[in-house]
Amino acid sequence: MIFDSMRNRRSVRRYTEQDISEPLLNELLELAARASNTGNMQLYSVVITRDGEMKKQLSPAHFNQKMVTEAPALLTFCADTNRFVRWAEQRKATPGFDNLQTFVAAMVDTVIFAQAFCIAAEERGLGICYLGTVTYNADKIIDILSLPRRVVPVAAITVGWPAGEPEQPERLPLEAVVHHERYTDYTPASIDALYKAKEELEANLRYVKENNRETLAQVFTDIRYTKGNNEYFSEVFLRVLEKQGFIAAL
Repeated sequence: MIFDSMRNRRSVRRYTEQDISEPLLNELLELAARASNTGNMQLYSVVITRDGEMKKQLSPAHFNQKMVTEAPALLTFCADTNRFVRWAEQRKATPGFDNLQTFVAAMVDTVIFAQAFCIAAEERGLGICYLGTVTYNADKIIDILSLPRRVVPVAAITVGWPAGEPEQPERLPLEAVVHHERYTDYTPASIDALYKAKEELEANLRYVKENNRETLAQVFTDIRYTKGNNEYFSEVFLRVLEKQGFIAAL
């Protein structure tokens, strides 16, 4: 049952050597393509990487995470207005898709498509893991995958048959993310209550100690997602959007 798959899901970073058949992969992608999208334009594409040498080329762009080369398939999901623009121009239409609004719409479409694929894959027993490095090194991925103007990678996943069952990561309680009718801002007391269980997990307490920090939040701000890195990769991605034709020259 799909509810059970979603309730028990976990990111899989280790895979067996068993390949994924092309018919199965195509079936999952066909199911994913039924997902909602803006104006039924399907402003996305996906590049499937199976070749070992290609995965090796992509690996540095994903900070050399082992699962990139070890998974039987790496899927790079791209916000893509190139195909639609070419169709429009070929049909005597004048598209106005060289702007940030269109990129945002295409990015949302792409992420919906990617997540629909993940749900379908997990329902069939496959394991997946999102790579958080795509937008950091989008420029490098564009070059390796020969992505043309108006195509930008926004998500990537490794997929394969799980080798073992990893621990399921914790999640905040539902009241942390759900608001009714209007947004209710958080108080110091509610922040303490909502993050209490997460902060008291043995793994997270160990994480804080190993990184010589006082709180779990400091691990995120001082080590994992620093202001300097965020600003640097923001500049990189803005240049990508400019080069690929979604924003005007900076």
